[in-house]
Amino acid sequence: MKPLLFLLFLLSNQSFAQENKWRHLFTNADTLNKKRLKTVSIAQSGIWVSSLVGLNQAWYANYPRSAFHLFNDAGEWQQIDKIGHAFSANWGANLSSGLFRWSGLKRNKAALLGTGMGIAYVSVIEILDGYSTGWGFSMADMAANLSGSLLFLSQELAWQEQRIQFKFSSHLVDYKQPELIKKADDLYGHSLAERILKDYNGQTYWLSLNIWSFAKDRFRPKWLNIALGYGGSGMLGGYSNQWMDKQGIYHNRSDVPRVTQFYLAPDIDLSKIEIRGRKLKLLKLLNGLRLKFPLPALEWNTYGDVKFHALYF
Repeated sequence: MKPLLFLLFLLSNQSFAQENKWRHLFTNADTLNKKRLKTVSIAQSGIWVSSLVGLNQAWYANYPRSAFHLFNDAGEWQQIDKIGHAFSANWGANLSSGLFRWSGLKRNKAALLGTGMGIAYVSVIEILDGYSTGWGFSMADMAANLSGSLLFLSQELAWQEQRIQFKFSSHLVDYKQPELIKKADDLYGHSLAERILKDYNGQTYWLSLNIWSFAKDRFRPKWLNIALGYGGSGMLGGYSNQWMDKQGIYHNRSDVPRVTQFYLAPDIDLSKIEIRGRKLKLLKLLNGLRLKFPLPALEWNTYGDVKFHALYF
């Protein structure tokens, strides 16, 4: 947790650091600091290598191996997992670029290097999948990785800021029926953390656009965003709601509709709120996590329904 908070601190607004006696440690270097650059480069390379080795030993070593091969999973999970790949790559690029800027690299160069590291971070799984008999290298996943990283890079090069932020929200799903609860437990885990990170039925991914960045005037709040969201529900399998359990019993729950959902909602960019006080300024660190702010939302889904949510996350 401490390393994560440190990394987020480096990415956050530097105003807190100006009031802190350790501000020289948290402020971006004005010129290239070779010691910082070496530290950042070694740390990020170490994370990549340790992720590759760790995942291989903890997960993939328990499954049959094969020669490197491709695998087409473009139609799974109503593409929620693909958008998750794009989000992760975008977040990784933003994080890595922030660290390179901390070392004193110019913004464009830091963005280019950060984008490369963002792709590398999330591609570890694709590489290992490519050598696993039960999976394979997914071109769709790789395309999603590239799109998320390039969304970050294109904005850095064009605007020198992230006017459109990739954000994430998640809620717990009540599956109600014992059969569905057991299936959800098998697919998405039991704990709160597992459900938030793995349950596609509760996840929503957002593109949050800062209005003021595109039309700067004193009448528009700097912190106000408009967000477009994408989510889904009713997924009890990658492609369908039919499965065979471990006891060999066949389940057909095609009566549970698989729905794709689109959202329109306001959002808040915490980094653009002018606030005072050290504790309040720590709120800006949350912007580095890229979590969608819980607010009212309008939903349209593939069943043609239009719904209003008084509070959605």
